[in-house]
Amino acid sequence: MAISEQVGNATLETLSPNEVKERFDRNEIVLLDVRTPQEYAFEHIPGAMLLPMAFFDPAKLPMQDEKPIVLHCGSGIRSRKMAEKCIAAGFDKIAHMDGGFGAWKGSGLSYVAIDPASGACVNRN
Repeated sequence: MAISEQVGNATLETLSPNEVKERFDRNEIVLLDVRTPQEYAFEHIPGAMLLPMAFFDPAKLPMQDEKPIVLHCGSGIRSRKMAEKCIAAGFDKIAHMDGGFGAWKGSGLSYVAIDPASGACVNRN
């Protein structure tokens, strides 16, 4: 179940991997991966957009009127930091995925990965 907390005048929502998947499958959210390009290339959630933490600028993000943004990283630490950065930049609501990509995989949800034996991109779950 989503956890909402007040951070200043903003709401920071923490979603479970299953909640993120349900909303993403219904096309209700934009999923941003803040990991490094190398991490993303090795394995990622299909359809998630890469916006590495090193280049993250909340001022350049689109408005969230139609689709809320959900951030994710490897463990939930970097995505929370970037969510807090969004709040500092004036966002009144932002969300991130609890436990990050590790929790996504731990929940048995599908993702895309590079097969080290063949170098091919394969679906995993």
